[in-house]
Amino acid sequence: MTLRNNEERLGINPTQQSTVEEVMNSSNDNKLSIASPTDFVELPSKGKYYPSDSSLKDKESLEFRYMTARQEDILTNKSLLKKGIAIDRMLQSLLLDSKVHVDDMLVGDKNAFVIAARISGYGTEYSTKVACPTCDNKFNFVFNLEEIKNKEIEENMLNENGIISLILPRTNANVECKLLTGKDEKLLSQLLESKRRKNLPDNLLTDQLKAIIISVNGDTDTSSINSFVNNMPASDSRYLRVEYYKRVPDVDMNMSVTCTQCDDTQEVIMPLGAEFFWPQR
Repeated sequence: MTLRNNEERLGINPTQQSTVEEVMNSSNDNKLSIASPTDFVELPSKGKYYPSDSSLKDKESLEFRYMTARQEDILTNKSLLKKGIAIDRMLQSLLLDSKVHVDDMLVGDKNAFVIAARISGYGTEYSTKVACPTCDNKFNFVFNLEEIKNKEIEENMLNENGIISLILPRTNANVECKLLTGKDEKLLSQLLESKRRKNLPDNLLTDQLKAIIISVNGDTDTSSINSFVNNMPASDSRYLRVEYYKRVPDVDMNMSVTCTQCDDTQEVIMPLGAEFFWPQR
């Protein structure tokens, strides 16, 4: 991320030394006025896969405000937390461009924004519990968020509309998949919550596949797609998920971790637990 020249934004001449009292008295009403610093987050998609009328089209980066006490108020709002929208509401409040909406962002771009916002508020260190893939030991580990980079995606892996085309190895079905947005992610979360309230099976895997697949052998009918997913061979399902992930513009949260018990070093996906935006609460 690139930090802007905030001395210039605040109107401070770095060659002059001013006390807090002098800054306060420079205002007619003797009130301290603080301009929030801003930064930029580079979008993994580089703005390529948005509709032509989208405010995010061809935007390679987004400018955002640093987190302040106001954003902490949003993150601790009981009503917003209960509705599961506290983080989205906080992210929206940070955006300088009012035409950009978090729900419209591709999930990978939103993930990059989440990481950048967290760094602006609480720094680069993120301490959380991880499980060793080798011995299953659970231990605290401190991740360096600055080490997270955007995935490198070859342009020919998606078409200009962000559609991913795959031929499944077992059924030889030609499947087209779309990139999910924040809105799609929210709908999946709401579907999961609804099923849990009704004591229904979660079906996380098939629900996600139904959300990303937009056609099978040219058939775009929702009921046909749902039927195909429900009966998809496990080998095709795994192939689709692996190949889809390779092609999705996103941040790479695979990090090297050394176990405190067996000393084995493995790559794990950095977990986003409650400590991420509520550290040491």
